[in-house]
Amino acid sequence: MLVSNNSYVAPKSFILNGIPGLERVHMWISLPFCTMYIISLVGNLGLVYLIHLEESLHHPMYLFLAMLSLIDLFTCITTLPNLLCIFWFNLKEINFNACLVQMFFVHGFTGVESGVLILIALDCYVAICYPLRYATILTNSIVAKAGLATFLRGVLLMIPFPILAKCLPFCQSNIISHTYCDHVSVVKLSCASIKVNVIYGLMVALLIGVFDLCCISISYTMILRVVVSLSSADDWQKAFSTCTAHISAIIITYVPAFFTFFTRRFGGHTIPPSLHIIVANLYLLLPPTLNPVVYGVKTKQIRDSVIKLF
Repeated sequence: MLVSNNSYVAPKSFILNGIPGLERVHMWISLPFCTMYIISLVGNLGLVYLIHLEESLHHPMYLFLAMLSLIDLFTCITTLPNLLCIFWFNLKEINFNACLVQMFFVHGFTGVESGVLILIALDCYVAICYPLRYATILTNSIVAKAGLATFLRGVLLMIPFPILAKCLPFCQSNIISHTYCDHVSVVKLSCASIKVNVIYGLMVALLIGVFDLCCISISYTMILRVVVSLSSADDWQKAFSTCTAHISAIIITYVPAFFTFFTRRFGGHTIPPSLHIIVANLYLLLPPTLNPVVYGVKTKQIRDSVIKLF
């Protein structure tokens, strides 16, 4: 990669090394990942098809849920086939530009998913706090604009990641100790300062992860104030059932995400790299796998629609 004393070129490709230290059990590790991948494909495709087919589900809550399922579906397709190729066929090489594209999609889809969780929290807030005005507040036009704004925010914030990475000189090893190209793993291979990359990464984490979680927390605080004032046990049950699936989705999404973020930056050498990589993969795979199951079990309208379909 060295051209002259002071000039460097980008590598033609990177080597994704899978999970270092666990190479001998890659085949066994691939089995649960493959199972989860199949469940996520079937579950999310089935949920999107059901919402499209059943007119009774053409409401804001289910439209937001369809957005979430599509994002989860694309997230899986972006990373899991690559992981299975590494584990099954030892196909570890990835083109430099393809690596940057994967980086953009991985971070972009996770950013959009976080925004969709805000939209679902907004739906819960309006449904519980303003039930009589629900249809006038969350119109189809508002839902479409909110979805577009969420998508554009995720995309625009993630575009600088591959651009900044492409501008870096790479003169060290081209081996990435991971199963996919994420921003931190790639820029660590650079022989130049990555201070700008690190600062921008922290800014995006604050603008998306922390900001979104704060918005969701505010929504549920206001929901809790209304629920506490309810006197009827049936009203309590209805409000609880409205929010249960969404709270589960939040936990499934944010717990592994924050674990990955904080341990990578502040965990030092106390946590094995293999655990970092496994959790990073679960962070991308758990929501697509479990969200359709959670919403299918917890949402009566979806259960009824599935029964009606069969």
